[in-house]
Amino acid sequence: MRNRKIGVLMGGLSSEKSVSIASGQAILAALVDRGYDATGIFVDRDLDLVLRQKEIDIAFLALHGRYGEDGCIQGMLELMGIPYTGSDVLAAALSMNKAKSKELFRLHNLPTPSYYLLHEDEIADVERHHGDLGFPVVVKPIAEGSSVGVQLVDSTEQLRAACERALQYDSQVIVEQWIRGQEISVAVVEDRALGAIEIESDRPLYDFAAKYDASANRYFIPPRVSPQRYRGILAQAEIAHRALGCAGATRVDLILSPTGNEFVLEVNALPGLTPNSLLPKIAHAAGLPFADLVEAILGGARLATVERGDRDRRLRHRPYPGDERRDCGELARH
Repeated sequence: MRNRKIGVLMGGLSSEKSVSIASGQAILAALVDRGYDATGIFVDRDLDLVLRQKEIDIAFLALHGRYGEDGCIQGMLELMGIPYTGSDVLAAALSMNKAKSKELFRLHNLPTPSYYLLHEDEIADVERHHGDLGFPVVVKPIAEGSSVGVQLVDSTEQLRAACERALQYDSQVIVEQWIRGQEISVAVVEDRALGAIEIESDRPLYDFAAKYDASANRYFIPPRVSPQRYRGILAQAEIAHRALGCAGATRVDLILSPTGNEFVLEVNALPGLTPNSLLPKIAHAAGLPFADLVEAILGGARLATVERGDRDRRLRHRPYPGDERRDCGELARH
């Protein structure tokens, strides 16, 4: 890797641009300090031209939100043949779309809060769609990160206005049952849970403002749960990570209710790597300093299309001497 030119992609076009720049600058500083040939690339609509001019060998993605965390940039990099860090196109898109994530969580028997979707042309009839879900609920844009546009709603009167505000970010919103309990985030690196952190906030909702106001929060590593429950939380996070097909480093957010139930909220395919971000805090507590974490993420850079193509070629051309005597199960193992 030290002989490769690494481009740290940061900025972007989403509402999380400032967070992305903070992540990218921290990553870039760590790579340069470790002796890598790394350069910062500020992402805009002319990114394809910049990438051709920079001639990088690997893209380290420090992007958050729309066009960076949702599979768009990953698709461009696949077409250009530039290996990149994190999840592939499909996994990134699934992670970003809260409704699709929830569908897959349920298919893998992972509990997640009850919800319904609301399109922009259904706002006038929001009370009928709400049905008996009750209150409070959380209103979210369907494909934003860092809790951008997320609101806690306590009544029918507030619901319509909250949905209209969330629709400023997307054409569809998700209205989700609010679970009162402990906020837990789990760091998963290459399919293995490193540990978890509990967030106790002075705010009723751990929203965008709370996430980047360190004075409003207190953190507990490990979370204040029993060892048995802690192991269960880590196991659920790994299942959620794999259910969406994620790779690299992800952060899985959960709520632990006082009744003893865990609810998976979402998987962040490109979690923040700022000084205040949760993933570096968890990694540090697990004995993985920030620069080591960055190197671990860099080591997983890949092109998904090349991986699949190589695997398909191996399956098609691998010799099977005497394979007429092998059963289907043995062949499958190859």
